[in-house]
Amino acid sequence: MIDQPITQTEFEESLRSGFGPALLAAQPLRDGIPTYWIHPDKIVGVLRYAKESSGERYAMLYDITAIDERFRTHREGQPQSNFTVVYMLFSFEQNAWLRLKVPLTGEFPSIETATGVWLAANWFEREVWDMFGITFRNHPNLQRILMPKTWEGHPLRKEHPARATEMAPFTLPDDRQVNEEEALEFRPEEWGMMPQSPTSEFMFLNVGPQHPGTHGVFRIVLQMEGEQIIDALPEIGFHHRGAEKMAERQTWHSFIPYTDRVDYLGGVMNNFPYVMAVETLAGIEVPARAQVIRIMLAELFRIASHLVWYGTFAQDLGALSPVFYMFNDRERIFKIIEAICGFRMHPAWFRIGGTAADLPEGWEGLVRDFLKYMPSRLKEYDALVMKNRIFKMRTVGVGAYTKEEAIDWSVTGPGLRATGFAWDFRKARPYSGYDQFEFDVPTATHGDCYDRGVVRVEEIRQSLRIIEQCVNNMPPGHYKSDHPLTTPPRKDRTMHDIETLINHFLNVSWGPVIPPGEAFVAIEATKGINGYYLVSDGNTESYRTRVRGPSFAHLQMVPMLCRGGTVSDLMAILGSIDFVMAEVDR
Repeated sequence: MIDQPITQTEFEESLRSGFGPALLAAQPLRDGIPTYWIHPDKIVGVLRYAKESSGERYAMLYDITAIDERFRTHREGQPQSNFTVVYMLFSFEQNAWLRLKVPLTGEFPSIETATGVWLAANWFEREVWDMFGITFRNHPNLQRILMPKTWEGHPLRKEHPARATEMAPFTLPDDRQVNEEEALEFRPEEWGMMPQSPTSEFMFLNVGPQHPGTHGVFRIVLQMEGEQIIDALPEIGFHHRGAEKMAERQTWHSFIPYTDRVDYLGGVMNNFPYVMAVETLAGIEVPARAQVIRIMLAELFRIASHLVWYGTFAQDLGALSPVFYMFNDRERIFKIIEAICGFRMHPAWFRIGGTAADLPEGWEGLVRDFLKYMPSRLKEYDALVMKNRIFKMRTVGVGAYTKEEAIDWSVTGPGLRATGFAWDFRKARPYSGYDQFEFDVPTATHGDCYDRGVVRVEEIRQSLRIIEQCVNNMPPGHYKSDHPLTTPPRKDRTMHDIETLINHFLNVSWGPVIPPGEAFVAIEATKGINGYYLVSDGNTESYRTRVRGPSFAHLQMVPMLCRGGTVSDLMAILGSIDFVMAEVDR
């Protein structure tokens, strides 16, 4: 569901009356999300008002990102700026998005930090500084977060090279190697950590970045007093590949395979918000058959991803058998995916306007066989894992948080629903026809490690319900739109009219030219809300692509969850979050 364009809202009226000149302009965009330009000196006050005092109560800071505007040509109706900081807020009470934009001038501008309004702002602002060189004044610790400490430059600025071939050959002389090694040393005082208390001396324990309990190249330094965790410092960025930078050099179509690698366990679930955002920019209507095919494939990948989480979570806590059983079941899903898409983990099968092809002959039998097989397996896993008393002792009451804490830390998906809050974008803001399907939104009560597991296990069952409805009600018709900007146009028409043949040739060889504009689309992905914010300057490639996955925000909460616990509790907490480092680092 896309918001209808709104020219005047209660929020806008209250902004004008309460902040006066702080509201510089209102900007209508293709996605219909109310968008307002705010004066840099007033942004923190406006953010606090939006969160606490406005009638809409935008409780969640979903994202902070930036745009380098210096080479953009289509900026009609926008205030002059060299860089723009963009805040995405969400109101659960009003079921509404709000976008606030701040124009900044100068080569390396600065703006006040929002960490006093939202705890989640910390990492988002560090990323903006790391990528763009925009300083957030009074930030508690404005350091590199995705790039190494020794990195020179800010990669998402337009002057920074987009390819290694545009840079000098890499060398690592002895003196530089020494500097790199020194930069990796952990110095507690740099992070405000004291080496000792009045009664004892702390121990600092390094976990990762190569550790099975961290589920990827992720490092966390623990400040220990005996066996108790006093504080923790997560360190990310080891897996950073520059996905957002690569989007600026790829065509709209050729970037689709890159999205698969963001959450490499989610497959086409990553294609989903990206192609929907492009379709929003281009005004492309997707046929009903393509929408249902997308839902069926997305739910299969939701189950596949949850099975990886289920097995590895049990393994983290000492149960070694479940992971073998569950990976075997995941293999059954991959056989279906391979039969339909031709690939397994990274099919890159969604297209702008639909899917790459229609469903092959025999697909229905494969899916129905899986639907018959899986429910009994889930019952076995309930007995093997969820009802296991050792598993429950390790997870019940561990790493708990409230609904309010979750929202303040920008937690979405199963982690939010584990607090008892039945919020699922497929229900609350249905897209691609999800409103036509019957399924429940699983919730739990305590928001602890065990309840996060309860929610995900039940989500597998609900995904099976959705897939069965897809099979029983697969609509006839085309798998791709007739719009000339679909990539590529349907093959059955290219030999019958010259216009489609020309579009086919141009879209494959050159890529579609997407109209200028901005659009944001978010979906209920495997690990939480996954959103793509695209800026088009009327070219064959994106001017700015923002990938906002849920894992980045979720990991920021780990220090709060593990304080007062033990190292064994940390393993349970990390396993229960269900993050993937390729999505954290992008």
